[in-house]
Amino acid sequence: MRAGFSPGLHHVRRSFFVVPFWSPLALSPAVACGRTERLEPPSFTGRGTVRGRSVEYSVGFAITGKLRDAIDLVPKKVWTPALDADGGVREGGDVAELTGLIDPKVLAKWPAGMRVIVRRERPHPGAQLSLFEERDGWRYEVFDTNTTAGQLAFLEARHRAHARVEDRIRHAKDSGLGRFPSRKFNINQTWLMITQIAADLTAWTRLLGCIGDAATLATCDPKALRYRFLHVPARLAHSARRRRLKIPESWPWAAAIVAVFAHIAAIPQPA
Repeated sequence: MRAGFSPGLHHVRRSFFVVPFWSPLALSPAVACGRTERLEPPSFTGRGTVRGRSVEYSVGFAITGKLRDAIDLVPKKVWTPALDADGGVREGGDVAELTGLIDPKVLAKWPAGMRVIVRRERPHPGAQLSLFEERDGWRYEVFDTNTTAGQLAFLEARHRAHARVEDRIRHAKDSGLGRFPSRKFNINQTWLMITQIAADLTAWTRLLGCIGDAATLATCDPKALRYRFLHVPARLAHSARRRRLKIPESWPWAAAIVAVFAHIAAIPQPA
């Protein structure tokens, strides 16, 4: 792999060829970690100059010392209430824009038109706070975007709605994506394909099977899902030309497992 090559951006560039010109496209990478130079690759150059085409991003941003200084400069009256996914006011949450409070020398190194928005929220009991957050008891999260229209609360709610992307990445890492078994490319390629299949099967099982009486399994991490569902000590019995899966009645999630199988069996067969 050549220096400076980014597989993620490579796939993003290729995706432009399959997006219809009338479709709006918003990118939400998981976490930028301060790597702002990646927000405007060559594919984004000239964004908005072609009629009918535009690209917008919304990226989680690491809170650096410069951003902490900017957060300290936000007046109390500037903070506005944050919104929930349904448009209601999010209790205990506020948003503000930091773009105009950041050192101009720092802004000059970032892509043109990039806006930095911060959300503060009262942490839940037992949450771990940084030394900066322990001063006033607020938890801060920062993201940047190039979207110019819309209220800050809407932009922040839109960004937070994509938290499931980070969950899927974390689940895939827990399922094998985070550690490759070999130095050989072909072996790792096969491992990656198997990991992707496992991640897809897990995601579809959560969506189609872990509902209703099985909803308790939908929020499990891969490790917990393997223990409670996939690795359950069951016994497959044959009787009257039928196969029966016998799950121990004492298993705490036995009813949820039965519900998962029932929901999947109820899916109509393809024509």
